[in-house]
Amino acid sequence: MLKKRDLQDSHELFELITHPDVFPFVRQKATSYEEFLFITKQTIEAEERGELISRTVLDEWGTPIGTISLFDLESQAGFLGTWLGKPYHGKGYNAIAKDAFFQELFFELGIEKVFMRIRKVNIRSIKAAEKLPYVVKANETRKNLYEQINANGDIFDLYEIPKDLYTLYLWRNGAAQADSARLEA
Repeated sequence: MLKKRDLQDSHELFELITHPDVFPFVRQKATSYEEFLFITKQTIEAEERGELISRTVLDEWGTPIGTISLFDLESQAGFLGTWLGKPYHGKGYNAIAKDAFFQELFFELGIEKVFMRIRKVNIRSIKAAEKLPYVVKANETRKNLYEQINANGDIFDLYEIPKDLYTLYLWRNGAAQADSARLEA
């Protein structure tokens, strides 16, 4: 479902990122294939320096369909950036990719908090975020950070995913599955 970023997937990903329903909402905008290659190379190098964590999202056949990244790493926290190609919207890939990424971040890489800044006009992403039971809207609880990301105007809502809330979600989900399996037996 996820793999480390590499240059081999650039052509397929560039084709997906240029769709008008995707391009306005991506953090790393590239208007040409060459620029996308350059940005991907920079991303790989930044990960090697410990500045970010970035993965390519794959479908069930191993085809690249988007990316998921944690930017601005600081104090075991960072900002989530994710996008999927338009043909993959609404098919459940976003939740699957986030779950796999959060497992890696929280339990393998030592991340404690993931923040999401979502444009207030990006209704699709807001609905997706608010659907996740481990996401907390943090406009009020992280007021300083909220004001910092909105220094140029009231553009973003701020969401937080703390490791402990995500862990509780996994525990509850696992307990519910175990109960279900016992009832079926």
